[in-house]
Amino acid sequence: MARAVWSGALSFGLVALPVQLFTATESHTIRFNQLQRGTSDRVRNKRVNERTGEEVPMEEIVKGFDMGDEYVVVEPDELDEIAPGQSKSMEITGFVDLDQVEPVFFDKTYYLAPKGKEYAKVYALLHSAMAQANKVGIATVVMRNREYLVAVKAEGDVLAMHTMHWADEVRDPHREIGSLPEETQVADKELLTAVQLVEALSIDWKPEEYHDTYQEKVLQLVEAKRTGQTVEKGEPPPRSTNVINLMDALRASVEQAKATRKSSEEEAHEAAGGRPPTQLRKATERRASGTPGRAEKSSKISELEGLSKAELYQRASEADIPGRSSMSRAELIKALTGRNSRRKARAS
Repeated sequence: MARAVWSGALSFGLVALPVQLFTATESHTIRFNQLQRGTSDRVRNKRVNERTGEEVPMEEIVKGFDMGDEYVVVEPDELDEIAPGQSKSMEITGFVDLDQVEPVFFDKTYYLAPKGKEYAKVYALLHSAMAQANKVGIATVVMRNREYLVAVKAEGDVLAMHTMHWADEVRDPHREIGSLPEETQVADKELLTAVQLVEALSIDWKPEEYHDTYQEKVLQLVEAKRTGQTVEKGEPPPRSTNVINLMDALRASVEQAKATRKSSEEEAHEAAGGRPPTQLRKATERRASGTPGRAEKSSKISELEGLSKAELYQRASEADIPGRSSMSRAELIKALTGRNSRRKARAS
């Protein structure tokens, strides 16, 4: 079971709910150790005294505020004593509409849990009320010697706490970025086509369908170097769209998006048991020519779905499928299935 990173009371009005805070996210980023070239010796960072070069024990480390000409030393206990209430309480000062809080203010996310089963009813009451009202509670809390502005929100069947940036920590883009467009005019036709492209590319939000493809490529590179193989280079970045060709690029993008969506819908329809007219015709042609039908293709897909991403990539390498290094797991399965069907068709 995860360990709480903070515990105290969440209060709203005259109600105080003892809660615990748990980290809601984790990083799967690949981390490399630092080595000295030509050796397996790790290069480590240590807590060392910059004057003597000696390592300092953790219990001897204190905080010092630089006043310019000297440091003012502050002990950890002194920081706890100046605000004992703030470090143990999270008071909701008001509730706001979720749409009013701009995403730029959000930072990290934590889960809030009641500190005991006896507080389950108060917890459930606050959760249900916030979910029904579509509001977030704005509060402050002191944690790890730092005060945070936070938003408490109903997420699924739990309460979540999002730490937020203070207003003076959010930079004004018009002051920070000198290349922002000012009162740029766009043609009505361009705007209409751009809106059509947005609509054609609109999807349902399914976070589980997204994954870190760069991390997968790094793992493939590491495995290839370990086994003495090579990894196919990825596709170069797209060229910038010239203003002169903007309308053509928009129209082509809309047509491409529509074609992709139509193809996806046909595949989904077939997977659900139905077949569009074009698919019926193709199935009839397959039966007449003796080429692989749905059952064989389904068996092949089932076999491939049981393989790992690395195994799928290995098969794609053996089949010399172009662009395989940038493909997702689903794309590799689709490419391998298509390649296998084409090979059997040619053989017959």
